[in-house]
Amino acid sequence: MKIALIFGTRPEAIKMAPVYLKMKELGMDVKIIATAQHREMLDQVFEIFKIKPDYDLNIMKPNQQLSELTSRLIVSIDKILKKEKFDYILVHGDTTSTMAGSIAGFYNKIKVCHVEAGLRTNNIYNPYPEEMNRRITGTIATYHFAPTKRAKKNLLNEGINEKNIIITGNTVIDSLLWVEKNKKDEIEKIKEKYGLKGKKYILMTMHRRENWGDPMKNTLKAVKKYLKENSDMNLVFPVHLNPMVRKVVNEELKELKNVILIDPVEYLEFISLMDGCHYIMTDSGGIQEEAPSLGKPTVVLRKTTERPEALESGTALLAGTDFNDVYNTMKQLEGELYEKMSNTSNPFGNGKASKIICDFLNSL
Repeated sequence: MKIALIFGTRPEAIKMAPVYLKMKELGMDVKIIATAQHREMLDQVFEIFKIKPDYDLNIMKPNQQLSELTSRLIVSIDKILKKEKFDYILVHGDTTSTMAGSIAGFYNKIKVCHVEAGLRTNNIYNPYPEEMNRRITGTIATYHFAPTKRAKKNLLNEGINEKNIIITGNTVIDSLLWVEKNKKDEIEKIKEKYGLKGKKYILMTMHRRENWGDPMKNTLKAVKKYLKENSDMNLVFPVHLNPMVRKVVNEELKELKNVILIDPVEYLEFISLMDGCHYIMTDSGGIQEEAPSLGKPTVVLRKTTERPEALESGTALLAGTDFNDVYNTMKQLEGELYEKMSNTSNPFGNGKASKIICDFLNSL
């Protein structure tokens, strides 16, 4: 059995690294095709997990549109698939690399396995283009590794054969537990690096395409109002390198004394920042899954989430991007709700997802 793992962003790498490591541990024939949608951030993850890709497409270039990225990915991946003759392709989640890898696999009649399958918002433009990426991938995939029962139900509702759906939990928990076990000293040193020991702070990230412009401005205005009223609370914000994001963040937050704006950080650093924070505000999907394992409440800065399990279990609140909604949600977390959310168990898994995936593939 010959397997390809295709991915290219930092979140994908974080979530696929434990699958790759488990496959190597079990002696499986596996190769990594890295698209490098996130060049520097991807390399950081490879370094942490001591992984080297077999193919590196280095696909990104300045001002590249989604249509051009997609077409270049399909052509580049197709060449490798014709050469290697894989039996299975594993793709992850909802990126353009995921969708393009699935299409290239289909064109070559290779069975596609979708890790983190079945997440849905049922709004094709929110998140954009991720929702459609995962739907297209779900249509092509033969096997669907669903992280939760709800994700499985979504797939069943779309007509997927139940025999081809395997509930695994989320591989991001595997990664988080691996890092906590193997990088504990580094995590503590990072807290000292940013001078955050003993400080009460909110950790914030915001970068999604649908939040560019007014949604981000409204959110940050609400955050600014709250921070001005609560000078003992700090905000740490690793700001995405996209110029549109950086411009708005600097305009709204740069002058506040209790705001620390930093460049995007490596995965280890981010885990350290999560570990030490009071709670998290984000439009990221993966963070909604990781935070409960560290006992950190999450405020989701989006109109929808494809991870409703976080809302249902009580580990996250959906604030959206309206000024009043964001501000009021921050106020809510001053009371008993904070303690309740901090002590809620993680609905996304227990760190055994990679083994379940590998055991299933070995049973084929």
